Amino acid sequence: MKHSSSSPATRRGQGPARHIGRTLALVLPVVLVLSGTLAVTRVNWSGNPADSVLAASDVAAAGDAKHTAPRAPQDVLRDRLLTELQEKDPGTALTHLQEAVNGRPSLARHCSSIARALGRAAVRVYGPTRAQSYARPVCDTSFASGVLAARG
Repeated sequence: MKHSSSSPATRRGQGPARHIGRTLALVLPVVLVLSGTLAVTRVNWSGNPADSVLAASDVAAAGDAKHTAPRAPQDVLRDRLLTELQEKDPGTALTHLQEAVNGRPSLARHCSSIARALGRAAVRVYGPTRAQSYARPVCDTSFASGVLAARG
């Protein structure tokens, strides 16, 4: 009488698990190699922070795209208001921010971040005490929180 180490029922139970294990043993190293290769191409080897989010293959194409890529409306508005803050005062910039959000409701979700940027810039230009005097409830209290963040 032959004795085997496992019965047919036990071997059947190991079949699917063994099949999955073999599949993983073949697929997992390939996935790891590919993900490691992609990770290495995403590292900023140039030392230039402007290229840090570009893949290595995108670096050459990025030079051309920088000159033609349209800027997002919220970025254009923020830059215009920061210039206005320096040329006039934070109050004027906050008024124009509120008017822009009222005229274009899609900018409302960016209002707080723009107001915080204005608050930080106001502290650099006018100092913390004078910058705080311009605070008003545009985009809640984001301007004031930007002033507070720049103080400390």
